[in-house]
Amino acid sequence: MRGGRPMPIYRLVEELVFPPPEYADPSGLLAVGGDLSNERLLEAYRVGIFPWYSEDQPILWWSPDPRLVLELGDFKISRSLRKTLKKGIFQVTFDRAFDEVIQACASVPREGQSGTWITQEMQAAYIHLHGLGYAHSIESWFQEELVGGLYGISLGKAFFGESMFHRQTDASKVALAALVEKLKGWDFHFIDAQMTTDHMMSLGAKEMSRRIFLKRLQGALRHPTKRGKWRAGE
Repeated sequence: MRGGRPMPIYRLVEELVFPPPEYADPSGLLAVGGDLSNERLLEAYRVGIFPWYSEDQPILWWSPDPRLVLELGDFKISRSLRKTLKKGIFQVTFDRAFDEVIQACASVPREGQSGTWITQEMQAAYIHLHGLGYAHSIESWFQEELVGGLYGISLGKAFFGESMFHRQTDASKVALAALVEKLKGWDFHFIDAQMTTDHMMSLGAKEMSRRIFLKRLQGALRHPTKRGKWRAGE
């Protein structure tokens, strides 16, 4: 509420324009409608907005305040995860199985959650962005079986984490650890974790005001985007 009146939710038109992020309501909801075209999705991320909705809803666009951000130097490796990494239980790859990762993120059950926001429409859109070199997956394998991973969007020196899954303990965390190390090597600025969750906060992510996040984002976007397939040995 501002000035005692309900805040408007903007309806998008065909033109690739979003309302300013600070116009979002207290939950972070900013706009409704539009499409998941490559151009609209990339423009959304560039201005600090992302889609998040269920199968029975129209496309909803969000810009929460605060924003959850993982600074690469703040990633927490627990004692048990450190042991797992040292043992080399999982093989980690990049961009080897994007389709399988996003499908697993949509289908693997999560504690306390039912259904998924990664609709068929969302999967198709991000698979297309992967083909264009903007969306990336990190996979954890155990005996040639995909047991964990995550995917997200890379623009400039910002990585926007979308979702992660695991079928074995620590499998997704090992993938995240590999991503953090790679992004450090490329001097990325941060990983955007979007909405606040206890899981990501336990891994070192912290809340940041939307105003500061947008300023940090603009700094990250001044750098070229590392498009194309990523490799583990790069």
